Amino acid sequence: MTATPLPIVCLAGPTAAGKSAATLALAQRWPLEIINVDSATIYRGMDIGTAKPSQAERQQVPQHMLDILDPAESYSAAAFRADALALIDAILQRGRLPLLAGGTMMYYKALRDGLDDLPEADPALRAELEARALAHGWPALHAELAQHDPVTAARLAPNDSQRIQRALEVCLLSGQPMSALLGQQQRQAAQAGTALPYVFRTISLEPSDRLALHQRIALRFDHMLAQGFAEEVRHLHQRADLHAGLPSVRCVGYRQMWSWLDGEISQAQAREQAIAATRQLAKRQITWLRAQPERQIIDCLAADAQSAAVDAAAPWLNQLANAARA
Repeated sequence: MTATPLPIVCLAGPTAAGKSAATLALAQRWPLEIINVDSATIYRGMDIGTAKPSQAERQQVPQHMLDILDPAESYSAAAFRADALALIDAILQRGRLPLLAGGTMMYYKALRDGLDDLPEADPALRAELEARALAHGWPALHAELAQHDPVTAARLAPNDSQRIQRALEVCLLSGQPMSALLGQQQRQAAQAGTALPYVFRTISLEPSDRLALHQRIALRFDHMLAQGFAEEVRHLHQRADLHAGLPSVRCVGYRQMWSWLDGEISQAQAREQAIAATRQLAKRQITWLRAQPERQIIDCLAADAQSAAVDAAAPWLNQLANAARA
């Protein structure tokens, strides 16, 4: 491997920004293989609600990190990092070019910044936290987190159940705030000179008009319903080994449709809540991307968004292609 870090392109952006179309446009110019950066498309049987690449799209360009787990299984950022790095190396060894594409920012962070020495999940503690949240609400646990780790609490919404639960779990298991632990491994790697031989370059598809993106999100969800999303979730709901606490079922859209099938809300309410939750997800994704001032921004609403993405990626992909041939 060359001493100069190789540029690895990351095509990121909020949900409904048009990442799949831009990916296919790039694949027409370079011999790409796609590493999907998505915590939902990893699950088998979750196709419609995750906007998973179609079979036709997969025939146009090789796709990785799709359908690798059953919905009853769990996956982690650590596992993604290990799998993605192995794929990057294997793709380059084949003389092809890896392109990371997707919207799970936690996976991007793990890949770019490394992993921190955080305690593993504790099922008993998680069950206790969930019981307390059921009794008192997640805002109460958010307030508790603020006492242990005000830095982490400040960046989390009071109802961000998954992240509040994990941050509290880390605090209670380690005796330290999660904010103090984050970044330790990255700093240690830099000091030891064991940094990755890659530099990750982000092309970010972002909306110039947030309301227009909201309209896209609503239209896309209605299209999913027309494609049979309700039946897809119903099929999962009928499995005895799946429940609302699993990461797969907690994915946006699936969680709300699950509540409908549990009889907690109407289907119309599930639709409205799913669209609202997707908008909130997009907001968090954009906030994360804006913390990277070096990213190349493409207006995802522009008519030439795909060609602009090709132009932005060209210097890096050409450099990578030249290095692969050397």
